[in-house]
Amino acid sequence: MTPQPDPTLVDRLRDDLATTGFSVVGVEELIGPMAADALHREESVPARRALAESNDPLAALVGAFLLGATVDVADLDEALPTLGVDGAEQLGLVESDGDDVRALVDLRPYAALDGQVDGPSGEQGEVDWWIASDLGELATGSALRTDHVLGVGGASTTLAQVTIRPQVGRVLDLGTGCGIQALHASRHARHVVATDISQRALDFARFNAALAGATLDLRLGSMLEPAVGEAFDLVVSNPPFVITPRSADVPAYEYRDGGRSGDAIVRELITGVGAVLAPGGVAQLLGNWEVRRGESWDERVGQWLDESGLDGWVVQRELQDPAQYAETWIRDGGTTPEREPDAWRARYGAWLDDFASRDVESVGFGIVTLRKPTGAVTLRRLEEVTGTVQQPLGPAIAAALDAHAWLAERDDAALAAARLVVAPDVTEERYLTPGAVDPQVVLLRQGGGFGRAVQAGTALAGLVGACDGDLSVGQIVGALAALLGVAADDVAADVLPSVRGLVRDGLLTTA
Repeated sequence: MTPQPDPTLVDRLRDDLATTGFSVVGVEELIGPMAADALHREESVPARRALAESNDPLAALVGAFLLGATVDVADLDEALPTLGVDGAEQLGLVESDGDDVRALVDLRPYAALDGQVDGPSGEQGEVDWWIASDLGELATGSALRTDHVLGVGGASTTLAQVTIRPQVGRVLDLGTGCGIQALHASRHARHVVATDISQRALDFARFNAALAGATLDLRLGSMLEPAVGEAFDLVVSNPPFVITPRSADVPAYEYRDGGRSGDAIVRELITGVGAVLAPGGVAQLLGNWEVRRGESWDERVGQWLDESGLDGWVVQRELQDPAQYAETWIRDGGTTPEREPDAWRARYGAWLDDFASRDVESVGFGIVTLRKPTGAVTLRRLEEVTGTVQQPLGPAIAAALDAHAWLAERDDAALAAARLVVAPDVTEERYLTPGAVDPQVVLLRQGGGFGRAVQAGTALAGLVGACDGDLSVGQIVGALAALLGVAADDVAADVLPSVRGLVRDGLLTTA
C-alpha cells in the first residue's frame, strides 16, 4: 500500500497539517526536547508518556504517524478538520476499525537548511515539508520488509546539506527513494528527473512531491539507465551503497542494497556518471568503499577517479571495522540479537565471511564530488576529514570548486598580482610557552565549512594578516622580505604554495 496523490485531498491534508501545527518545532513543543531527542534514537517511551497527558489535537497526528499507535477516530478527525479520517483513508494514509484508526505510513514534518541562497540579503533557504515513507521498526516492532521505502535518515540529510545549489536547468536524482533529494533540487532547477528501481519508492516520491507542491519527472529503472543519452547540470545520489553479502542468510533491502558485490555500485557510479553530465556539470554522491589489506583507502578510490575522466574530490568522513559495519546494517534492517538471536548470528557471520573473502580490513564512508571538465582534468583530491563540520556544507564545497578553477588559471606571477582578503570566519590562534615573546605555533582556524586549521610560519602569518584587499600578494611578499631581511623570491617560494591552499580551502578569498 502506498499513498495516493489525489490533488484535492492532498491540498486539504497540507492545510490541516499546517493548521494543527504538525511541524518539527510543533512536535518538540508538544512532547518536549527530551522525548524528541529520544525519538531520534528510536526510543518512543518518553514521547508516549508525553502524549498520554495531552489533549492537543496534534497528539493524534504524532501518535499515529510517528509512533504507529492506534488513536481514536474522533481525535484524528479533530486533528484533520477538513480532510477527516475518511479523506486520510482515501489517500491511503490510515485504516480504521470501528472507533480506532491506525497509520499505514510514516508521515512526519521535515525542516532543513539546504545551502541555497534565498532573497536579496543572501540568507540560506529553509524548507518545511512533510515526508511520507513506510512505517519503521519503532512503529511496527518488527524487521523491515525488503521493499521498505525509507524516510529521511542521516545519510539523506547529509547529502542534502553538502549538495551545491546553483540555479541550473536540469538535475538528476539517482535512487530517489522517498524523493527528498529531488524535492531540494526542485527549488533551484527548472527540471528534475528522479529515478529508482522501486515502484513503491516512486509512488511515495510522487505523493511527497504533490504534498510539497513540486513537479518531478519520475522514472522507473536502475541508476543511470533511465537517463541514458541525456545531459544534466547536477547529479545527486544517495545510492544503495551498503556492502551486503550475497548470502541466503542476509535479506537484500532495495533502499540500501545495489545488488553488486562489495563496493562495486559506488565504483560504477563514479566511473560512469560522466556519461550523463553536461560539460561543467557536477555530480555529488555518498558512498562506502572497502579498504583491503595492503592498500590505503585513497589508492582504491583514486583509481576510480582516474578511470572516471572527471575532476574529483573525495572526503572520507568515517572508517569502521568489519564488525562495526555488520552490526550497523543488521540493526538498520530491524534485526536485533535480543529479538532474533539466530538470525543475528547467521547474518553477522555472513558479513564477516564476505569481508574476509576480499581481505577487507575496514570500510570507509564519505562524500564524492565530481565535475566534468571542459578541458583537461585538473582536480584530484582525496582527504580524510573526520571532525565536526559546519552544515550546510554545500556553499563551502561550491566555493572550493570555484576557487580551484580560479587557481588553475593562474601561475605564481598571476597569483602574486591578485588582491586577497581573509574570510570573515577565520581566526588566528597563537600558542606560547609562559614567558616567551614569540609564539611557538600559529594556527589559522576556519569557523565554518570544514573547520580547517592551518599551521602558519612567521612569513605566512604575516602575509595573511596583511590581506585586506589593499595590496597585492606580491606587494605583501616584498614588504615581508624587507622586514625579515631575506630575498623576496625566497619568501614567495615559501608562502605561495600555502597561499594557494588557503584560497582553495576558503580561508583567503579574492577581493
